[in-house]
Amino acid sequence: MNADKTDIIPDEAMIFGLLLIISNKMNTLLEREFKEFDVTTKQWFLSETIKSLYDSPPTLKEVATAMGTSHQNVKQVAVKLQEKGLMTLEKDKKDARVTRLGMTEKSYDFWKQTDQKGSIFREKMFKEMDANNITGTRRFLEKLLSNLAEIENSVIDDDENTL
Repeated sequence: MNADKTDIIPDEAMIFGLLLIISNKMNTLLEREFKEFDVTTKQWFLSETIKSLYDSPPTLKEVATAMGTSHQNVKQVAVKLQEKGLMTLEKDKKDARVTRLGMTEKSYDFWKQTDQKGSIFREKMFKEMDANNITGTRRFLEKLLSNLAEIENSVIDDDENTL
């Protein structure tokens, strides 16, 4: 990257580009870290989301919303984890149209092995960063996510209005 040129890029455009670059680099580096476990970054993130956010097996839709992705994408990743014995996909007892995602005993043992790698990765990523900056960045990113949700909802509203 030519530093002289980056100085003239407006902050919003630079942040947008940096977020894309950071996302790509994180994905590449995490794929490398989890390769020995035969798990992709998406598989790890799905499991981590379920483990961190839910006390009981969530629905595909709940997880898709939490991850900011589609029901179909979550199902594809969950099926791969199910094939490895690391997740269950079960029909809801009250509503057979709903599929719930559950962790298996094997998955809890398996993810214990990867927890340390994930923690070390995060430590390295955030090393020498001030706690106030991290907190401020979290608020900033949460607001960006909220703004993206508004954009997404307005696109859906626009699509419905054109029907």
